[in-house]
Amino acid sequence: MYRSARERAKQGERTISMDELTGVQAVERKHPDLPMQPGHVLRREFEYIRHGTLTWFINFDVVSGQVIEPSWGPTRTEEDCLAHLKRLVESDPHATKWHIMLDNLNTHQSESLVLWVAEREEIAVETLGVKGKSGILCSMESRAAFLHDPAHQIVFHHTPKHASWMNQVEIWLSILVRKLLKRGNFLSRDDLRTQILAFIAYYNTTMAKPIKWTYTGLA
Repeated sequence: MYRSARERAKQGERTISMDELTGVQAVERKHPDLPMQPGHVLRREFEYIRHGTLTWFINFDVVSGQVIEPSWGPTRTEEDCLAHLKRLVESDPHATKWHIMLDNLNTHQSESLVLWVAEREEIAVETLGVKGKSGILCSMESRAAFLHDPAHQIVFHHTPKHASWMNQVEIWLSILVRKLLKRGNFLSRDDLRTQILAFIAYYNTTMAKPIKWTYTGLA
């Protein structure tokens, strides 16, 4: 999917790598850092003030290498995930197809997602079965199989179990942690949100590029 993304983009298809970053702390350092000096690295004050946390939904565009339509809030529920995906798809009404790469979290294989896709595909709700009992809604496996149907306009591609590292957005999240969150100083949750959004804008303008994916699937 990664290697063919650019060719499919010529036909109007979008390929998005998506994941969440939960419990991002708005931590304010109680005292300023001690600056670097000859023979001494920068030293950080160990005392801090907690101002709460935010959960982020991040979309990494595989073709452009940009982060698009992020969402944030206090929770990571099934409803939050669905609202985020709806916002993503609505951001490009001209896309002919969406390929969304994500891991096997239960909210990524939920009843809500199945009902949303079924509504878009004009599939009658009564044909989907009952969650935990029968039909497409029966289990996570049956729901994932439905969400992966290539005939749909929105196709979900779940990484293999224990292989979430194959989701390209994980690479970008590690950049965010290293370059901003690890050494950041955040005075409030609003300040945390502002700084992350500013970093995304800066990254998209100055650093964004497609990831050169070399893994072939062979041991």
